[in-house]
Amino acid sequence: MTKKTVLLLGFIILKFVLQYSLISADYDLQRDEYLHLDQAHHLAWGYLSVPPFTSWISYIIYLLGNSVFWIKFFPALFGALTIVVVWKAIEELKGSLFALVLGATCVFFSALLRLNTLYQPNSFDVLCWTTFYFILIKYINTENTKWLFIGAILFAFGFLNKYNIGFLIIGLIPALVLTEQRKIFGQPKLYVALVVGLLLIAPNLWWQYRNNFPVIHHLKVLADTQLVYVDRLDFLKSQILFFIGSFFVIVSGWLALFLYKPFQKYKLFFWTIMFTLVVFMYFKAKDYYAIGLYPIYISFGSVYIGNQLKEGWKRYLQPVLIIIPILLFIPMYNAFFPNKSPEYIVNHAKKYQKFGLLRWEDGKDHLLPQDFADMLGWKELAMKVDSVSATLPNLDHTLILCDNYGQAGAINYYTANKKVVAHSFNADYINWLPLDREIKDVILVKEEDDEDKDRKEEIPLFDTVYLAGKRINKFAREPEISIYVLRGAKVDVNKRIKDEMERNKKYN
Repeated sequence: MTKKTVLLLGFIILKFVLQYSLISADYDLQRDEYLHLDQAHHLAWGYLSVPPFTSWISYIIYLLGNSVFWIKFFPALFGALTIVVVWKAIEELKGSLFALVLGATCVFFSALLRLNTLYQPNSFDVLCWTTFYFILIKYINTENTKWLFIGAILFAFGFLNKYNIGFLIIGLIPALVLTEQRKIFGQPKLYVALVVGLLLIAPNLWWQYRNNFPVIHHLKVLADTQLVYVDRLDFLKSQILFFIGSFFVIVSGWLALFLYKPFQKYKLFFWTIMFTLVVFMYFKAKDYYAIGLYPIYISFGSVYIGNQLKEGWKRYLQPVLIIIPILLFIPMYNAFFPNKSPEYIVNHAKKYQKFGLLRWEDGKDHLLPQDFADMLGWKELAMKVDSVSATLPNLDHTLILCDNYGQAGAINYYTANKKVVAHSFNADYINWLPLDREIKDVILVKEEDDEDKDRKEEIPLFDTVYLAGKRINKFAREPEISIYVLRGAKVDVNKRIKDEMERNKKYN
């Protein structure tokens, strides 16, 4: 086993060890993770929230036992593979051993550590961006058309994971046109590869068509409710913060595309980052959407810096540059990860506030970072719903109806009773509502801003209506959740569900 291989394995092992130590036992899973896990029980070629790839991973997790270990394993794996791809890119660019270690260190101690703590499409998205750029480097070096087909397949998997990878292509096309690599458009096999990629994503496109393209509505809602609060200057600040320890390497890589003669043929990478960032800013995208842009520039920067520091006294700067990302990661470790209790964060709010971590998607400051608040109170909610469910005579004819997907997914994940299955009109759950059995009783799980706390709408429809319990946690994103029981339906609940489902599908 070579020295390089030993070092790479060391980075991979350390990656997994650290990822499993970044979340305190005070926290549950995050809201989105529950939805993704539930998709394993409803496999399809598309969902209202995401494309299908995540559901395939969720099904594997389910087969492996659905434990937190496996839920956290896959984002950690995708993060480790991103390090591997950067390592291979540096090798392809003829980087030294120092360049390999510098590049791996920069990717390791970056925002990817936080991204890789959550089971969401983002970790695989970054891996796909990085790998696609690596494949592009391989094609430029060899002009072997097999890389066009590999790139098309990789893009298809990235598309089936998260539509965000479409921005990669939007930024890449004008960059190709501006450089000598425009000759790729004269390669006939490029268009064969495009057809292969299109065939792979066709099932998802057909699903979107059959369901009236919910992705368009989803993007509109996102723009109206979240992206409207995105500040373009803050977007740029976040790009620096994400890779603060390796920012000098990224900038070096970017400039080296003009200054370093061996990189002249890769000049399109200079333009593609500019075009892609402009597009992200134009659409007021969330800052983390752009994270996948940067790992490949760490490859370029590491090789360039390694070349500049390979002789004379400059060699002594090499360990200093490797230490910088580690040192700058320390304040990130103490603020950017849910490794401190909610009480600690509240008592040290100024530290978190200076990084902008208490600012949520609604544009307001809160007690905890949004992701952290989204990881609290779920297990307790499931326990309370289990307790309420135990008081009902027949769960086979009971509907557990939640206000949002986080509540429904958390109950389904943590419940100790296999007959307890929560549903909602929110997100993908609207397509999974049970219409094949008669509903006699209902358990309602309601948000704090519920406008009908006295249940005036439901009282005429059931024999008995009462508040059965509450889950209260001041640190959670939903501080108070109420649980109501509706016993003895006087009306056809199934018909009302179906009617409500059709109404909500227009706006979900």
